[in-house]
Amino acid sequence: MSKGSPGPTPGFLVWRLANKWRVAVDRAVAPLGLTHAQYSLVASLYGMQRAGERPSQRRLADHTGLEALYVSKLARALESAGLIERTRDPRDPRAVQLALTEQGRAVTRQAIAVVQELLQQLLEPLGGLDAPRTRAFTEELTTLLDAPLAPSLPNDESTQGTTP
Repeated sequence: MSKGSPGPTPGFLVWRLANKWRVAVDRAVAPLGLTHAQYSLVASLYGMQRAGERPSQRRLADHTGLEALYVSKLARALESAGLIERTRDPRDPRAVQLALTEQGRAVTRQAIAVVQELLQQLLEPLGGLDAPRTRAFTEELTTLLDAPLAPSLPNDESTQGTTP
């Protein structure tokens, strides 16, 4: 940034933090044979299964915020690795249900522990995982994630020259 600029935009900072987190998680879970995206899928699936749910790929996509087609691709790779099983939903033959295998549960438990430690490191400047600043930060992020965004038109002059 140049000295004359007012500083980075919130969008730029969110983008940088998201990239920092993605790279850190990718590195942390790589020894377990996972990518960050795969971790997001198996960790979410782990939590849903513990709550008694056997979600469809669509439900898991909605839960994670990932595109359904990407979840399908990730699920096939995780199935090939022996970490999840994909079965047809008996109530809807078009839907595919997902479940962790025994090996998938073991790997996911390890990955969750590694990522929790990483999360503690990331949040240390705010006082750690259970700190009031972290809770406030989480509430702010939740507010932003819950706010709908209407896609702008490619030639929308109001977005010309802005950064992410």
